[in-house]
Amino acid sequence: MRAAFFNTLLDLAGRDERIHLVVGDLGFGVVEPFARRFPDRFLNAGVAEQNMTGVAAGLALCGKVVFTYSIGNFSTIRCLEQIRNDICYHRADVKIVSVGGGFAYGPLGMTHHALEDLAIMRVLPGMTVVAPGDPFEVEQATRAIVGQPGPCYLRLGRAGEPRIHRSSVVFELGRAIRVREGRALTIISSGGMLETGIRAAELLGEAGIDARVVSMHTLKPLDEAEILSAAAETGAIATLEEHSVIGGLGSAVAEVVAEAIGPRGRLKRLGVPSAFAPEVGSQEYLRAMYGLSPAAVFESLKSWL
Repeated sequence: MRAAFFNTLLDLAGRDERIHLVVGDLGFGVVEPFARRFPDRFLNAGVAEQNMTGVAAGLALCGKVVFTYSIGNFSTIRCLEQIRNDICYHRADVKIVSVGGGFAYGPLGMTHHALEDLAIMRVLPGMTVVAPGDPFEVEQATRAIVGQPGPCYLRLGRAGEPRIHRSSVVFELGRAIRVREGRALTIISSGGMLETGIRAAELLGEAGIDARVVSMHTLKPLDEAEILSAAAETGAIATLEEHSVIGGLGSAVAEVVAEAIGPRGRLKRLGVPSAFAPEVGSQEYLRAMYGLSPAAVFESLKSWL
């Protein structure tokens, strides 16, 4: 996945002078070709991911398309405040790229396990969240997010992931790819778990269980239509992700399914939408603005029920 990303980024940067790359003092062996070819558009910010993110936001607000690159947790959790306030709030055209999603850097211990990043990035207003399943999806996703204005998060594996798709597959942000048909069960996977999902489906097939496999490469925006099709057409849905079961793919799919059951649904989520609140005022005032006062909650539930 990492090689597919950098090969694609080199090609795109050769066509678009707006593209810059800012790294956090790693990636040696893969970032050098970009640095040699585009020295004026490459910056090593050092082991200072907060600064890396702030610099990227500044460049983006000057009209650049900026990629930041670091290991999973370092490019997200370590600089979360800068991502939220500098990038998302200003809708800056920064593409945050994390390498080593999940347990890819397992031998280095829990500090390098990226198991919460999708949940955190998914909740940020305006953030597009992409976790490709193979090198083909990485290439297509990289091209797509350059053409997608605003903040994007691209989660990569590390190296050696096999190519699953043929070139004829159509890739579109927010639209899942159905890899295998089935009626008994749908396995919805994200990121590098796609191969595992396919192999598991093959084993299930040998046991007489016909399993569909879907690559949900984009977690935000989510392909709700594909999820509802799976719910209607197959006997069950299983989500598969190298990430915490809280807040990632499983949570996203559960929200869609739970709200869609029955004519009105059996779940209604009351809270603040995924957007920044432009209003300023007391807690009571802001709760009322977003339908969280007792009267507003009563009216919302009464009309729903």
